[in-house]
Amino acid sequence: MVVVVGIIGLIVGISFPSAMAGLDSVRMLTATDGVATFLNVAVNRTERFQQPVEVVIDAQEGRLILFTNDAGVTKELKLPDGVSIEAVLPANDGGGMGPRHILFVPGATVPGISIQLGNRRNAHRIVHLDPMTGFPRVENVKPE
Repeated sequence: MVVVVGIIGLIVGISFPSAMAGLDSVRMLTATDGVATFLNVAVNRTERFQQPVEVVIDAQEGRLILFTNDAGVTKELKLPDGVSIEAVLPANDGGGMGPRHILFVPGATVPGISIQLGNRRNAHRIVHLDPMTGFPRVENVKPE
């Protein structure tokens, strides 16, 4: 009985790090897909309802918030644990890390922004919002 428990403990000890790496990878994929979808919702809402939409990107809190002129229409995306917003590009002129306010205006060009995400295992992904097409695109960042 002790041998069986020891073997099970050994198997769990060996497989635990790879299971945690897989979980972090899934969290990163979920976060990037969520950010891309969130930006797509902002673009679609601007064009469909012909009203300005403000997106606030709060890197310190790890969340994105969408505001419109309609009463009660506010959406929020909170990133999963272990995933953080590393940068919002282009960089802010003031250089501060406070929340970034992005305004989507009907009939205007979509803001060309990028949001870089990172996790505990030093994996990085960037969500680009293409100003020409208005569609978000996800890019893996290779470690140097």
